[in-house]
Amino acid sequence: MIRYIVRRILALIVVLFGISIVVFLLVHLVPGDVVSVLLGPRTSPQARAALRKIFGLDEPLYVQYLHWLGDVLQGNFGTSLRTGQPVLGQIIDRFGVTLELTGLALLLALAIGIPAGILGAVKQYSKIDYVVTVFALAGLSIPEFLLATLLILLLSLEWRFLPPSGYVPFREDPIQNLKLMIMPALALGLGSASYITRMTRSSVLETLRQDYIRTAYAKGLRGLAIVIRHALKNALIPIVTVIGIQLGYLLGGAVIIEAIFAVPGVGRYALDGINMRDYPVVQGTVLFVTIVFVTINLIVDILYAYLDPRIRYG
Repeated sequence: MIRYIVRRILALIVVLFGISIVVFLLVHLVPGDVVSVLLGPRTSPQARAALRKIFGLDEPLYVQYLHWLGDVLQGNFGTSLRTGQPVLGQIIDRFGVTLELTGLALLLALAIGIPAGILGAVKQYSKIDYVVTVFALAGLSIPEFLLATLLILLLSLEWRFLPPSGYVPFREDPIQNLKLMIMPALALGLGSASYITRMTRSSVLETLRQDYIRTAYAKGLRGLAIVIRHALKNALIPIVTVIGIQLGYLLGGAVIIEAIFAVPGVGRYALDGINMRDYPVVQGTVLFVTIVFVTINLIVDILYAYLDPRIRYG
C-alpha cells in the first residue's frame, strides 16, 4: 500500500507539472492583458511599456513561467496584478465558501442519487423505475446555468420562498446562510445526483444478480436487509469512483454557479481574474483546484481497499 501511494504521488506531481504548463500558456494566449484593462486603450505606449516591465510581462514566456513555477514550489502562488494581494491567501479565504457550496451540493446529490438508484434497481421495470430513469436523464440534460435561472425565477421571484442571491457566513447567521446556499447547491448538485442515480442503479442491479445474493434470498432474509447489509457495500465501489469524479466536477462547476448567485468563492475569484486578465489569479486558482482534485482521487483509490478486501495494491 505504501509503495502504491508513493507511486501515485509521484505520478500526481508529473500531472500537476503538465497542467501548470497548459494553464500558463492558455491564460497568456487570451487576447488582451491586464495592462490594457488597467490603463485603457488611450494610454501612451511608454506608460504601457513601463507597467508591463513592472509586472514582468516584458520577459519571454518561458522566463515568466520559470519565475512563477519557482514561487509555487516555495508555496507562493504569486501576487494579484490588479490588487497587489497574495493569491494564495485570497484563495484560502474564499475556499471555505466554495467548500461549503460543493459540500452541500454533494450531500444533496448523495441524498437524492443513492436512494433513487437503489429504488430504481429494486423496482426494476416498474413505474417507479421509469420515474427514476426520467429524472436521471432530465438532470443530465439541463445545463447548470439554465437550472440556476429557473430556480431563481420560481423559488425567488415567483414564489418568494428563498432569497435570489448573496452570501452570509454561517457563523454570523446559520439560517440565512442555508437559505442563500440551498439554491446554488441544488443547481450545482442536480447533475451529479442524476449521474449518481444511474451509476447506483446499474451497480446495485449487477450486485443483486450475484450468487451470494441469491443464497441470502434462499435463506429467507428480507429484501431490504439484503440490499442494505449485503448488496450495497459491494455496489459502492464504482459509486465511490463516481463521487470522487463528481466532486471535481462540482469544484469546476462552482465557477458559473458562484457568478450567478453572487457567492464569493474561489470560482468567482477565478472568473474575476479571467475578466481582468489577472494571470497569477487564474493560474493560482486553477492549480489549487487541481491539487485538491487529484488529492481527492488519491483518497478515493485508497478507499477501494477498505470497501473491497480483495483489492490489494502492490
